[in-house]
Amino acid sequence: QRLAAQQGKIVDKDGVLRIDNALDGPTCDRLRDYVLRQQRLADEETEKNLDVSTEYYGVENRRKARCDLLLSLVANENADDADKSMIPDVLNKILGDEGTLRPIYDELVGPDGEFYEFATVITNPGSDRQQVHPDLPHRREPPLYVIFLALQDVTKEMGPTTFLLGTQTLEERNTFDDYNLKDEQLSTANARLALLKKGDAVLFDARVLHCGNANDAEKGSTRA
Repeated sequence: QRLAAQQGKIVDKDGVLRIDNALDGPTCDRLRDYVLRQQRLADEETEKNLDVSTEYYGVENRRKARCDLLLSLVANENADDADKSMIPDVLNKILGDEGTLRPIYDELVGPDGEFYEFATVITNPGSDRQQVHPDLPHRREPPLYVIFLALQDVTKEMGPTTFLLGTQTLEERNTFDDYNLKDEQLSTANARLALLKKGDAVLFDARVLHCGNANDAEKGSTRA
């Protein structure tokens, strides 16, 4: 609880927190294999009928070499036992009673907080750099916290996410929205590149400015 309280203060100040060893390596390997298979299945279904693409990829369903794939919390009845237990196993390890991320979850969200979405971000070599952005319109209180969990070591060539620390405030958002001030803000920002090891996590306030970088067409590899 004491560590979670200290971590909470970091999130309040910087808007971003790195947490090492949030998930063990073997489980990361299983989950990575699972989500890449789910992506292939989603691609097959959307090739048959593009209208169903939002069911798999949400509103951002046509991005080049980058996708946000929604993962169902309800197991497919036709799946084998390993796949049926995949998501429950992962959620239990990170958010169960003894989960690695449960203390910070309780600190920031509390027992009545909503678990909003479970998804995977997948980028392939050749994916473009994103524009710097927040995930949501600004609100006085944090409306959402996001956790990125690396399922493999993330190198610079794979296009890790850049976070601009401390930009979750209303003052920073107003500066970002002012075209006369935005360039200086971005050029002088306290930026951090999320070069994570397999199993590491980064938690961030959805109001903080950030962007996914380009996955190098020649030196990069699939990141999930």
